[in-house]
This record gives sequence, C-alpha cells and structure tokens, in this order.
Amino acid sequence: MLELKEILEGLPHAFPFRMIDRVLEIEKGRKAIALKNVSIGEPYFFGHFQNDPVMPGVLILEAMAQTGGLAFQSSFEEGEEGIPILARIEDFRWKGRVIPGDQIIIEAEVLHVFSNLAKLRVLARVGGETVAEGTFVLAKDPLTPPSPLEGEGGVVTLRQAQGDHGELVEPSAEGEG
Repeated sequence: MLELKEILEGLPHAFPFRMIDRVLEIEKGRKAIALKNVSIGEPYFFGHFQNDPVMPGVLILEAMAQTGGLAFQSSFEEGEEGIPILARIEDFRWKGRVIPGDQIIIEAEVLHVFSNLAKLRVLARVGGETVAEGTFVLAKDPLTPPSPLEGEGGVVTLRQAQGDHGELVEPSAEGEG
C-alpha cells in the first residue's frame, strides 16, 4: 500500500486538487486501486450544496483520472518520464451520490497502451455500490511542457499572438504578431 509520500511523487497535483488519499494496489502496467476519504471539511462542500452537501461529479471524475494516471504511469519503462493527462472521456456515467463520510474506492484497469496513449476502464464505488464509471484515454505529457506562446525569437505575449479579431496568429521570429 502506497502512502501519501509515494502518491506525491507520482502525481503532480497539490492540495486541494489531489483527489487520492491512498493507493491500495498497483499491478504494474495493468491496474491501480485507490481510496478517497470524503470529508465535510473539503472546500467544495461550502457551496455544493449548502444544506445538502454532495461531492461534485467532476471531482469524482478527477479522482478517477488521477487513479488512471497512476495505473498508466506504472507501465512506463525504468527512467521513462512523463505526466499522464486526461485526453478523452468515453461512455462515462454517474450512478450515485457521494456525500461527506463516504469512502470512494477507485479502480483503474489499463485496457491498451499505444505509443504515448493509454485506454483505461475506470470505476468508482462507495460501500460496494458503483457511483461512477467510464472509459478514459490518457496521454503522456512531458514533465516540463514548452509554453504554447514561446516562439523561436523569445516569449510571445498573448496580445502578440492574437490578430485583429482575437484569432491566434503564428508569431514571427522576432516575436511580433
């Protein structure tokens, strides 16, 4: 069982966006099982919903993507680097509510790895009941991705990258739009 320290090394997320509290199992290149303890003290419960707190579905999905990322990352070769990022969501369904006091068990199974992509089946359960399930495609992103606004002639400002009507334009070598 991996503890918080090992999770921190495998996930780039920081509080409050780290949605996994413990990794229960990793089968290298095949699957990961993680746990999320849902506490009333989590910031999103202050407004979602005030008198009927429910964990936002997109945060359940994020916890599932993070678990899937750990499963995908476990397939990387020794010394291979990269951060798994969510590239596509397929056939996703929410099937139940998650409320404070619940413990979500998330299972991510790697279905196929091809080049820098992986397809995973992901399932979230509370008390044995499925609360969300779907298929994700994750992409391996470099650890230090280049800025999309960095040109050969230096850094391009957003204003320089936009044309007269707000469209993005290809910067010149001098960094002028």
